[in-house]
Amino acid sequence: MIALVCIALTAAHPASAQKKGGTLRLYHNDNPPSASLLEESTIASVTPFAAVFNNLVVFDPFKVHESLDTVIPDLAESWSWDSTNTRLTFKLREGVKWHDGKPFTAKDVQCTWRMLIGKSEAQEFHRNPRKVWYSKLQDV
Repeated sequence: MIALVCIALTAAHPASAQKKGGTLRLYHNDNPPSASLLEESTIASVTPFAAVFNNLVVFDPFKVHESLDTVIPDLAESWSWDSTNTRLTFKLREGVKWHDGKPFTAKDVQCTWRMLIGKSEAQEFHRNPRKVWYSKLQDV
C-alpha cells in the first residue's frame, strides 16, 4: 500500500503555468439561452458562466451569512459613501486586463451599469431580469 502511494506521488505533475489562447470546454446538462449573466437569470446560464465573470465586490464565500459585513473586494479595491449616502465611489484594482489584454477601466464599469439601469447606448442588450433591483439608481 505504501509503495502505491509513493508511486502515485512521484507520478503527479505540478500544475502548469497559465497559457494564452486555447478553448475552454464545459459540460453542462442544460442549454443556456446565452452566455450573458447580465441578460439571463436562469441556473442554466449562471452555473457554467459565473466563474468567468468578476464583480466590483462579492460576498465572502467563507462566511456563513451574507450581509454588508461580509462584502469583500473583487475588481474594486475599496469603496466609500459620500456624506449624504447618495453617492458610492469605488477605487478600482490596477493591473486588471480583459481577455484581449486591454486594461479594465472606470468606463467599463460605467458601460455595464448603464446597461443594467436601461441607459445604455448599446442596442444588443435585449433584456435585464434584474432591472428592478436598480430602480433607485439614477446614473453612473
